[in-house]
Amino acid sequence: MPASTIAYQGAPGANSDLACRSVFAEMTSLPCASFEDAFAAVHEGRARLAMIPVENSVAGRVADIHHLLPRGGLHIIGEHYQRVVHCLVAPRGATLAGLREVHSHIQALSQCRNYLRERNLTPVSHADTAGAAADVAKWNDPAIGAIASDLAAEIYGLEVLAKGIEDAAHNTTRFLVLAKEPSAPPPGNDTVTSLLFRVRSVPAALYKALGGFATNGINITKLESYLVDGRFVAAQFYADVEGHPEERPLRLALEELDFFAREVNILGVYPAHPFRRAANQQDGQD
Repeated sequence: MPASTIAYQGAPGANSDLACRSVFAEMTSLPCASFEDAFAAVHEGRARLAMIPVENSVAGRVADIHHLLPRGGLHIIGEHYQRVVHCLVAPRGATLAGLREVHSHIQALSQCRNYLRERNLTPVSHADTAGAAADVAKWNDPAIGAIASDLAAEIYGLEVLAKGIEDAAHNTTRFLVLAKEPSAPPPGNDTVTSLLFRVRSVPAALYKALGGFATNGINITKLESYLVDGRFVAAQFYADVEGHPEERPLRLALEELDFFAREVNILGVYPAHPFRRAANQQDGQD
């Protein structure tokens, strides 16, 4: 049933699949070949939600997502931080000493770069982690392994040769939960607002546009720019800010942004994940 289905990009056992199962254990996860297909599944009513990765603490921004969000027509209704534990998996009977190449998504390969280099394993880019595991199982070559989850190893009958091979212990991926309709929490809670805007191509435009956030005490937790329509003179900005648009500080900040910027588009208002508070506390201690 579409109402109990959540779409993600990748094959069964992908980290996005794990994220779906972690947050929405009661829902059925729907694998999709691409991010565009996951968006389409929600638009077409084949899924109620989509779980989409946007950034990783090691590898950075997930390519294409911020270009899809403005024109994807979906609303952000939640976020999830998933600790990523990468496993080196291979056909049964394979050994670490016998491996020669390792297949996986480019993000997973970059997150395990040092591990692979130290063992002279050749990285080979794949569409997704679980898809790489599926192909390794199909090829059944003891010299070829994959970086994937232990769930993928279980699904495709592979052996886990090593677990936790990521280079950084903090390896975490942030996911956004998307829906066809907005679902904002009431004011007065820990809330995140995600928005897109453009500024005029004049000196100090961005400085003026963001001034309202500073004067109204709004914390900007993420700010990224990227080109629009292939033009080097037009930049679009994606921002995550703490606060609710119906609360006075953020309302005033957005009014000032609207004066100095153009095409201000709120992508979603949603509850802040507990991971944020823990990270802020840790940052304060440091």
